[in-house]
Amino acid sequence: MSTLANMRIVIFAGGVGTRMWPLSRKSTPKQFEKIVGDKSTLQLAVERVRPEVDYSNIYISTGAQYVETVRAQLPELPKENVISEPEMRDVGPAVGYLMGILAKKDPWGPVAILWSDHLVEHIDRFKSAISAGAQYINQNKENFVFIGQKARFANQNLGWIEHGEKITEINGIELHQFISWHYRPDQETAEKYYQSPSYSWNPGYFVLSPQFVLNQYKKHAPEMYAGLVKLQESYGTPDHAATLKEIYPTLEKISFDDAVVTKTEPEKAVVLTTDLGWSDIGTWEALKEALQKTPSENLIKGHVATYETTNTVVYNFTNQLVSTIGLEGMVVVATADVVMVTPQSKIPQIKKLIETFIGTPNEKYA
Repeated sequence: MSTLANMRIVIFAGGVGTRMWPLSRKSTPKQFEKIVGDKSTLQLAVERVRPEVDYSNIYISTGAQYVETVRAQLPELPKENVISEPEMRDVGPAVGYLMGILAKKDPWGPVAILWSDHLVEHIDRFKSAISAGAQYINQNKENFVFIGQKARFANQNLGWIEHGEKITEINGIELHQFISWHYRPDQETAEKYYQSPSYSWNPGYFVLSPQFVLNQYKKHAPEMYAGLVKLQESYGTPDHAATLKEIYPTLEKISFDDAVVTKTEPEKAVVLTTDLGWSDIGTWEALKEALQKTPSENLIKGHVATYETTNTVVYNFTNQLVSTIGLEGMVVVATADVVMVTPQSKIPQIKKLIETFIGTPNEKYA
């Protein structure tokens, strides 16, 4: 894994994740909670690249309000490696800001972009994949490497990557021509993708060089690029905090995919697909899919008693007992101040509940 020792890792940990309410909220986003085992998913994301990657080469991007939480959970990281956004402007500005900082230190060295709220079962394959991506970027600096997860089923709630012919092979891992993106297809289309060897799930993992990404901002998002250059120039100077506070809130609120990735020429990207055992646990149903051994199994955390209950998620984050009788296909989540009960089929409506219920005087539940 020698390539890993020479690359930098950026883990994004800024989102709130309302689809996992009431656990995930503005004050306690899901990436800082112990959803799986005794560590947060942020801690697991860092652990995943250790010990090959030194802490000095691991960077966390988060909101200013979460800096102390990140530092408390990851005390080994250098303080300057926790990069905060003064205002949430989606991932487009956040990636550009980080790439400007990293480019100032080493413009063409490989960087992996990862996320703090995912699960990865096959750690060795994951390390091999980003290592192969880094080796490719070392030789092809003006390219993206998109890492795909071999599909486990016809998932219509994820993005898919279409790839073409094999370009090269690194340490037994094939890299293919990138063709196109497909975001949240209908079920019939997802079934076709699942049956084809040319499609994989899109975890949103990239390996790239910072300067290449900045050049793409310059080409496809010139107004944002102008602001990013000012932030880059001021970084490391006494004026940076004031410049960041002035410039960052003016940057367009847009995803990284929409700002840059989907606009980049297909020939500037390759696809590396493998089975990482990857799951995006952005919803309660996704968490169930990731952790359940069988469809009828219950997923339970905390002080819980169940009777004649099947295929149900019961997560209890309180000291009191939560008990269920005769439930099937349900989600029950108990926190210190909220209890939510819903059929799994209604999980997408959590966002609607929040939109209609939370506001004055219910802002404390956001």
